[in-house]
Amino acid sequence: MAAVKEFSIEEKLSALVLLQKIDSKLDEIQILKGELPMEVKDLEDEIEGLHARQTRVEEEINGIQEFIEQKKNGIKEAEALIKKYEKQSENVKNNREFEAINKEIEMQTLEVKLCEKHIKDATEEIAEKAKQLDLAKKAVGAKEANLSAKKGELEKIIGETEKEEKHYNKEAETARKHADERLLMSYDRIRKSYRNGLAVVAVERDSCGGCFHAIPPQKQSEIKLRKKIMVCENCGRILVDTDLNDSVVVK
Repeated sequence: MAAVKEFSIEEKLSALVLLQKIDSKLDEIQILKGELPMEVKDLEDEIEGLHARQTRVEEEINGIQEFIEQKKNGIKEAEALIKKYEKQSENVKNNREFEAINKEIEMQTLEVKLCEKHIKDATEEIAEKAKQLDLAKKAVGAKEANLSAKKGELEKIIGETEKEEKHYNKEAETARKHADERLLMSYDRIRKSYRNGLAVVAVERDSCGGCFHAIPPQKQSEIKLRKKIMVCENCGRILVDTDLNDSVVVK
């Protein structure tokens, strides 16, 4: 059975420094993109919402138009009944029949007026919905123009950095395979804790390269020996000496 190679502390630190430098290159590319990916996604979501709102308003307008048609048909039916009752009133035989027919005519006349009121109200509602629809369409147009500009800007940056990003992603994958698993977990946790993504830093001018907390001379001497993993007491970042940091170069 083949023996598993045990890496020295120096080798483990070198692997982390390399990974940090590669990840920092990838971070620089993300900074170039800035908030554009998020802005593009937000605009796409807004446009989708506006389209849904537009569809809803159109459906509401169609429903109101159907209601108006129903009321128009109701008017026609009521007017037809009025004519029928008026004709019947010419042949009434007594006051009771005359009063009954007149009551029917009055009821149908009221029905016509009620339908006309409903049509008037519904027509006003359609006018209001039409304004909402027009505003929604204008909003969609403005958002789509903004989205097109943002996408163009993002695609330009992606085009300029795509090859570089692919290269560094591949390098990062390789570097991770050579890093100590437990240290890698700490590295990822520390990176997520800081906006600049620095988990491994060199001691510069007697201070931590991440938080600038002073590092005592004794601790600096231990860091230079590379015999154990040393971390900043203030920020928790992994510390390395400048010589080791400078010796690791990203292609």
